[in-house]
Amino acid sequence: MPQWNQAAIVGVGLIGGSIGLAMRARGLAKSIIGVGRNKESLVDAQRVGAIDRATTDIADGVKQADLVIVCAPVDKIVGLVHEIDRHCPVGTIVTDAGSTKNEITAALDQGLTNARFVGGHPLAGGAKAGPKHADACLFVDRTVVLTPTRRTNAAAAEAIEDLWTALGATVVWMKPKEHDEALAFTSHLPHWAAAAVAATTPEKWLPLTSTGWADTTRIASGDAALWRQIFTSNRGHVLKALDKFEKVLAALREALEAENDAKLEKLLNDGKNRRDAVGN
Repeated sequence: MPQWNQAAIVGVGLIGGSIGLAMRARGLAKSIIGVGRNKESLVDAQRVGAIDRATTDIADGVKQADLVIVCAPVDKIVGLVHEIDRHCPVGTIVTDAGSTKNEITAALDQGLTNARFVGGHPLAGGAKAGPKHADACLFVDRTVVLTPTRRTNAAAAEAIEDLWTALGATVVWMKPKEHDEALAFTSHLPHWAAAAVAATTPEKWLPLTSTGWADTTRIASGDAALWRQIFTSNRGHVLKALDKFEKVLAALREALEAENDAKLEKLLNDGKNRRDAVGN
């Protein structure tokens, strides 16, 4: 039997569309409603089979939902959850896929009437956006972080853990602040560095780029407005990560300027060993 009677996905892009496809492939919901502002995107989501029905009206989309997943920019999530709370049935479980958690969970830790909110962040994505690129297997063998607080309903958190596990993910529970500190290094700093490398490369030399440049800068093609929101919502932790990054860059530069080949090779090996420890 499906675990959910009706699931609503607010924001049916790559992540939301992939959640919809994954839930449908595994029979986890009797029906899946897609909610969004972009009618074309909703049509695409319905065409690929990520949702059963589409609407641009949140009230209509969540009025019978027992699960709502918010896949929206981080600066929109709090407002959307409050709107969902006004229209969803009592007891509806609401979770999100936002890349930062501390501000969101703090704002939603109290004041909700109907919804039970559980903060979440799937560590998955792709180079191409939109539901046309959704993948039912996007979350298989990927990590999903859940960030419940002392006020989070335990049964709701366990239900969301079960959902992500059913989609093939490994679930990790973290405190919201700890999540944001970690992701500043593992996600936000890499995007910052990729954007910096891409922006630094003279346009006239772009025809000479190859796989190394492409691999390093791939994530720099992500939506700039979305990433600006992520950086500003996690400003403190991102700045601390940049402090450490700049110290490593300075050490590399100093070794090169001083013709200290041994120090330079050691620093390069430090990076190599850290990367090799992760594997493919």
